[in-house]
Amino acid sequence: MNLDILLAIAGLLLMLCVFANKISDKYGIPALLIFLGLGMLAGSDGVGRIEFHNARLTNVIGTIALAFILFSGGLDTNWQNVKGIAKRGSVLSTAGVLLTAVFLFLFSHDILGLSVEIAMLLSVIVSSTDAPAVFSILRSHNLNVQPRLKALLEFESGSNDPMAVFLSMSAIAFISQADFDLLSLLRSFFLQMSLGIILGLSFGFGACRLLSQFSLPYKGLYPVYGVGVVLLSYSLTQLAGGNGFLAVYLSGIVMGNTSYQYRRHIIRFQDSLAWIMQISMFLILGLLVNPNELFQVMPVSFACTIFLIFIARPLAVWLCLLRSDFTLKEQIFIGWAGFKGAVPIILATYPLIRGFPNSQFLFNLIFFMVIISVLFQGKTLAPLARLLRLNTEKTLNPENPDYISENEEDDDDEEEKEENFSRLSFRKLFRKLLHKEPKEEE
Repeated sequence: MNLDILLAIAGLLLMLCVFANKISDKYGIPALLIFLGLGMLAGSDGVGRIEFHNARLTNVIGTIALAFILFSGGLDTNWQNVKGIAKRGSVLSTAGVLLTAVFLFLFSHDILGLSVEIAMLLSVIVSSTDAPAVFSILRSHNLNVQPRLKALLEFESGSNDPMAVFLSMSAIAFISQADFDLLSLLRSFFLQMSLGIILGLSFGFGACRLLSQFSLPYKGLYPVYGVGVVLLSYSLTQLAGGNGFLAVYLSGIVMGNTSYQYRRHIIRFQDSLAWIMQISMFLILGLLVNPNELFQVMPVSFACTIFLIFIARPLAVWLCLLRSDFTLKEQIFIGWAGFKGAVPIILATYPLIRGFPNSQFLFNLIFFMVIISVLFQGKTLAPLARLLRLNTEKTLNPENPDYISENEEDDDDEEEKEENFSRLSFRKLFRKLLHKEPKEEE
């Protein structure tokens, strides 16, 4: 296909995704579901007829996009709220993911009769949650859940993806390697997580230290600096044998809660970049799937999703938060907020790349589970928050993640004044040209 045509299609899809957020805000449909739908419409079975079947390229793009999304999530995480729930959040993002996978494996293998390989890969791949989509739904319904509850979901979403990645890679190794060693697996887990934490914090503090010692000549270079931090923290941690996703998220937390020059510009740029990555990722994932094949997996996928929503995830949350100060209502909400996002679909491309038997069936199964989970839980999450009375009024509390400092408000006011000035100046100039007003004499 001609390059100009490809660029035109890409630009059109991006514009459609931007305005699709209006539909998401109005009807409460998660934006990621709309992005996936647009990708499917542009695919080989849709109106666009774009032939795209490159699982490896999809995996590479998804990995890069996820790194930037996690970094942006770290920047927006308020450490004052997170530090009080970090212990329980860590348990939920590790043991909670493992327990969810175990429960789903038992159901899919013993009840539904799936093979051990498919049941194992399915359970570990869909074990993580997608909290950024949760908060987009809450914002679209003008809800603001309690800061402690929001902090727990934020922390879990940023730190449970590495666990899901580790379990998925371990399951693939278990299936493909005859000499699989459980002891080596445990050593690898502690090594990956330890290096991810150490290097992530080191990159974050080091990046802030450099910004405090040296000032860049141009304001526009600060966002570029942030991009470099993401790429370095992820890649070098991976090369050292650590978990790059965990390192990126922790680097974001450090940089988001440390004071330095033009901090707000980095955060805003990364937020926009995260949106670009999220849209691109879901569009490509939508292109990769064939909608006609989804009907074959519908019964099994629906049964797995219902079990995951109503039994596996709530039971895992209850066990992880046992004897905590989280109320039963809060535990119900946390369990319901565990719906799936892009990570399971990206992880489902690994079996496709390896050429595992029934890997296409597994990919379609996971893809349909994500659609059901997002549509059902995403549509009912806000009403559930109101029903449980967990939404609170927004206040100008410095410990609130939605709080904006006076300096940041001043920056916003200055930008708005400059924009209004430019608009007024343009209107004045346009009227002069239109009416041909004579120049004023000095």
